[in-house]
Amino acid sequence: MQLLFYILIYPILWLISILPFPLLYVFSDIVCFLVYNIIGYRKKVVRENLKLALTHLSEKEQRIVEKKFYSHMCDMFLEMIKTMTISKAEIQKRYKFTNMDLYLDMEKKNKSIALLCAHYASYEWAVSMDYYINFTGYGIYKKIANKYFDKLVHTIRSRFKAVLITTKETVSTIENCTKTGELGVYGFASDQSPKSHKGSHWGTFMGIETPIHVGAEVLAKRLDMNVIFLKTKKVKRGYYEATFELLVDNPKECPNYEISELFMKKVEQQILEAPEYYLWTHKRWKHKKQA
Repeated sequence: MQLLFYILIYPILWLISILPFPLLYVFSDIVCFLVYNIIGYRKKVVRENLKLALTHLSEKEQRIVEKKFYSHMCDMFLEMIKTMTISKAEIQKRYKFTNMDLYLDMEKKNKSIALLCAHYASYEWAVSMDYYINFTGYGIYKKIANKYFDKLVHTIRSRFKAVLITTKETVSTIENCTKTGELGVYGFASDQSPKSHKGSHWGTFMGIETPIHVGAEVLAKRLDMNVIFLKTKKVKRGYYEATFELLVDNPKECPNYEISELFMKKVEQQILEAPEYYLWTHKRWKHKKQA
């Protein structure tokens, strides 16, 4: 059944990927109308998240953000499909790094790097940084249930020289690379909700006390990795700028949870600047402490 579904869907994805960008965005507008107005995909979740996180906005202003978000989400989804066939020159034109020199200076410190980013703007196109770096780039992702689509994701990412590792493979991969002396940069999108359990660390995100991911911090402290934040800005439709910001270069000296909380503050600032580009469809605050 998985193979049949893949065989049926793959040609459609490929046809979408070869559309010129102007046509791609016309198609995105059509998809957005269907997703937002007809299907109402996760509209309740989005609306609840906006109400929780953007208390400084009126209900009318939250609806404006909501509509802009759905337009961006559809753009981003189709841009992800476009990655199947996009050229190196095209993606470098559309996703620019403003200060690659800061990152390359970090490589000279001869330590692996934990790169933290959010599900914001075009986080999928951040993989194009592998065109510029010397370290091996590892993208951490959640394995797709359909093994054929999972393989497709690997194939797409390999075009950018990135190595994909699943969340379950992360610890062993980084530990093995450390033992063999291989230096790498590991991409953690750590802003979404972790599983809530007794040992969770509770922090504040968008004014709400909620569990936050600390895995990247734990690994950075244990294996002495520099930690940087990748801030992405949407310049206009189909164009993005990414900026590296140093979080810490002495993780072992940081108090526990300081790195994770600093990261979440960076994500907050990003959201407040332009909330329509955050991924609001996830139940980010499904675990929260009651006031």
